[in-house]
Amino acid sequence: MNVSLTQDFSIYKLATGALDAPNTFAISPEALLATLRAQIDLLIEQQIPATLWVKLPKGNIWHSEIERYQKRALPGAAIYTYHLSNNDNNQATLLEPSTHSPIYLNSNKLQREYFLIIVSPKFCSLIVALRPSRSRLKKAGANLKSKPPLVAITSYENHIIQQVTASLPSKTTLNVNTTEPALLSNLLAKQMRRQEEISQNRAKRRIKILQQQNQKLCTQLQHKDDYLTQICQELRTPVTHMKTALSLFNSPALKTPQRQRYQQMLNNQCDRQTVLISGVLELVQLEQSLKSAVFETVRLSDIIPVVVSTYQPLANEKGIMLAYTVPTELPPVSFVIGGLRQIMINLLANSITFTPEGGQVWVKARSSGEYVYLEIRDTGIGIAESELPKIFNRFYSHRPPSIEEPGGAGLGLSVVQYYLEKSGASISVKSKPMEGSTFTVQLAVVPPQPSLQGEA
Repeated sequence: MNVSLTQDFSIYKLATGALDAPNTFAISPEALLATLRAQIDLLIEQQIPATLWVKLPKGNIWHSEIERYQKRALPGAAIYTYHLSNNDNNQATLLEPSTHSPIYLNSNKLQREYFLIIVSPKFCSLIVALRPSRSRLKKAGANLKSKPPLVAITSYENHIIQQVTASLPSKTTLNVNTTEPALLSNLLAKQMRRQEEISQNRAKRRIKILQQQNQKLCTQLQHKDDYLTQICQELRTPVTHMKTALSLFNSPALKTPQRQRYQQMLNNQCDRQTVLISGVLELVQLEQSLKSAVFETVRLSDIIPVVVSTYQPLANEKGIMLAYTVPTELPPVSFVIGGLRQIMINLLANSITFTPEGGQVWVKARSSGEYVYLEIRDTGIGIAESELPKIFNRFYSHRPPSIEEPGGAGLGLSVVQYYLEKSGASISVKSKPMEGSTFTVQLAVVPPQPSLQGEA
């Protein structure tokens, strides 16, 4: 049986406009679901055949409760569920154990309303919840980013429920009786238990969130302690060398070659300490500046040639073949301003430093799917497999005696990793001792902007 109704009405207005209607109150979706579950529990436990009018939020968690009653309902029970159809009209569907007869209701006022109305010989109830409109919330100064509570009204008074149900579709005329006090007491006890479950679940979630936040803070503090320990150890080493050189520098028996060697040691260790202090300051400044990072859209074809040409003289001086391949049609990527160039500089400098004379360094860029890949490969000294997990640690240095260049602060790859984390990118490394290393950076492609129709 198909029935089409054109009356435009509001369950909420019918309920609040009834004689002696109760006051409205704010209710959360969780509390509304708890009330629904408590009433369904009561109907099933007491084996009450009832007629239900239902319109609920989207989601299986809501409609599974109605299905639970439908499967356990006794003969004579009926369920009318309302939902919005594709043409923005409200569609009411009659669900019964033996029939499924759709009833169509054309009412725009029901779009923001949820309700559960139960009518039976022993128990009757009504709960209606209104989802406030954005305009109303804006006027009230509410935060539109968070979900506001629903505005609800509930009643067990037969004259209020009778007035509301008189406007709803039904196969038969229903007489709304007064709810038996014992059933009402039973229901209130169930609702209290449901509310207690909600409170306990909220408390558990809150405790879990606080524990996670506490663990994160403890981890950050531990990282800071480790960082300070590393700084002190790194700074103490050149100071120890300088103190040793100074203690011997003024010895009367010191010969000129020895004096020159100690003087060179002092100069080297002063330079080493300057490099360490400068590196630490740069890293701290980088962390501060990237707390509110600003992104830019860049193309690797605009960055790679410039950086490679800067390092070409150094590569020539060391007898290293340096080349790059970057297609101009590569799609752009989004990255922290200036960060992609700095990553390129750090990775290329490392490859040239650890590649001996006669070696080769290649820089390649390619795209695949939603990503652009930047690859820097060399035929250098390589990295042992056991050392690979450490290379992005701060102050890590794996410089063999064959590398004569003065050591840096060991922060270059830490800077690379920090930029990548802030930009949502990643890096992978493949390396074997004496065979070279390959660093591959994965960058997300900027999604193409949809073209505007009708533009001149």
